Amino acid sequence: MQLSDSTVTQQTMNWVKRFIVELNVCPFAKREVEKESVRLCVVRSKKIEVALEELMMEIQWLDSHKETETTLLIFPTLFRDFHHYLDFVDLAEAMLAEQEYEGIYQLATFHPDYCFAETEPTDVSNYTNRSPYPMLHLLREASLDKAIDAYGDTSAIPDKNIQKMQAMGKASVENLLQSCLKCPETPSS
Repeated sequence: MQLSDSTVTQQTMNWVKRFIVELNVCPFAKREVEKESVRLCVVRSKKIEVALEELMMEIQWLDSHKETETTLLIFPTLFRDFHHYLDFVDLAEAMLAEQEYEGIYQLATFHPDYCFAETEPTDVSNYTNRSPYPMLHLLREASLDKAIDAYGDTSAIPDKNIQKMQAMGKASVENLLQSCLKCPETPSS
């Protein structure tokens, strides 16, 4: 059964609030969630070329909607394979550079099977970038620079997040991620 866009969006926002914000995985997310300046877009394309076009259309939308700080492009029907997703990310980053958006927007990457280089797929540290669906997070570089300037040294954030995941334990982290998928439309298991 294909879930509706509203359910996919709700599950993703559950993840943003319960996982990213409540665990402080990203110290900049809470402010934008509270300001309601996070846009969620479900992309149903099954072709990489169309997904790249959707990415560019979203960048153009962000260009003309400065009140929206950031967008999560959610791909519920594409990129089930993590390695294919990484190939798409490479293409997306190359396209940003080609279209002269490098330095204006930055991509952050999330996937249900995210696996950092040099780690095993079962390593709990991978959960720092695991999400309900494959997605790209479009960030405005200028805003990110301001947030980093205000926050101070951000280099310790990844290590703190890994330590947090390890302290919680894989079962607890997985349960939290799965709880984000529960919505009225979604059957409970």
